Amino acid sequence: MKRFVWVILAVSLLALGWAGRVAAQTPAPSDDEVNAVARELFCPVCENTPLDVCPTQACAQWRELIRTKLAQGWTSDQIKEYFAAQYGARVLAEPPRQGLSWLVYIVPPVLILIGGYILFRAYQSMRKPIAIEADIEENTPPSADDSYLRKVEEELKKRN
Repeated sequence: MKRFVWVILAVSLLALGWAGRVAAQTPAPSDDEVNAVARELFCPVCENTPLDVCPTQACAQWRELIRTKLAQGWTSDQIKEYFAAQYGARVLAEPPRQGLSWLVYIVPPVLILIGGYILFRAYQSMRKPIAIEADIEENTPPSADDSYLRKVEEELKKRN
């Protein structure tokens, strides 16, 4: 029985050594992989600066944290959820699709459609010919109630 325990222990140590070598062979995430995730996050310290281009020391530490999380096997979504839990939804480049944040995705297309409809209607109304009714013939004398015209005619008669 003692020999069996030593055999199990030896096999376990060999398995751990083999697993350690396999884990050591997994490549570290490249800068492109880290920046792909960092591009989708904003710096919690600087205003409106993506994490991949922010020059602060804090952002460099957060990029290293992203590198560590990627090496541990975390997905991009898990890393973004981690940062959102730590610093709030304002660090996400794309607002979460929940609550009032849905308005960000709905309102602009609706406004564009409404604006397009208004422009279409305005263009249609500009192209429609305007019907002008000619009630007055060219040779008809001016009406008697046009006092200005009457005064002009009187002045002309005085001068002749």
